[in-house]
Amino acid sequence: MEKTVSEAIAYRRSTRVYKDTPIDTEKVKQCLVNASLAPTSSNLQLWEFYHVTNEEKLKNLAEACFNQNAAKTAKQLVVIVTRKDLWRKRAKANIDFLNKVYNKEDLSERDLKRKKMATNYYQKLIPTVYSDFLGIFGFLKYLVFNVIGIYRPIYRQARLSDMRIVAHKSAGLAAQNFMNSMAAIGYDTCPMEGSDTLRVKQILDLPRGAEINMVIGCGIRDEKGIYGPRFRVPFEDVYFEV
Repeated sequence: MEKTVSEAIAYRRSTRVYKDTPIDTEKVKQCLVNASLAPTSSNLQLWEFYHVTNEEKLKNLAEACFNQNAAKTAKQLVVIVTRKDLWRKRAKANIDFLNKVYNKEDLSERDLKRKKMATNYYQKLIPTVYSDFLGIFGFLKYLVFNVIGIYRPIYRQARLSDMRIVAHKSAGLAAQNFMNSMAAIGYDTCPMEGSDTLRVKQILDLPRGAEINMVIGCGIRDEKGIYGPRFRVPFEDVYFEV
């Protein structure tokens, strides 16, 4: 029986060693479908998920992950990739979706206003925020926005580095959806930031604009794969009611 959300979160641990037991590729794929339902900044979905089952690529990726046990013993690997470079394509997809949803002759005034606001968001605001050239435009926007911010609240994260962070935050949310979904069906995972990201991109034949968010080992946990009891700093140290 599939675990509840709370049960899955409690069950999930970073598993460093996996049993030599196959896992169902289709079940892992369905967990990636769940990953794609994660919240994402401006609904741009600037992510891709590479589900690796090929033995040779698994071996090559394990080497690119410094032969960590979590990669070397994994039965499958999932690579979470950010694609900030696809923002124009994703913005257009949102506009096409809006045109389809609101393709009615008897739209109310409220719906017409909603469509116009959403369309303007993707046609005007998103290009303003995401357009850049070698980081120069982003820095200029950052300066302008901070001057305006003296007088009123304004979005300030406009630099090239800021927009990379936005894409990686969204990808991280998708990765957590995936890992919790895996935990819910009794599968284990380990998110790995330790990798030679250039080699990972070469193995997966990714374009220059793609960035590696994390590599996730997948399998069934071996008893020795959990390296110790779970440690968290006291909740009172990180929780603040205001």
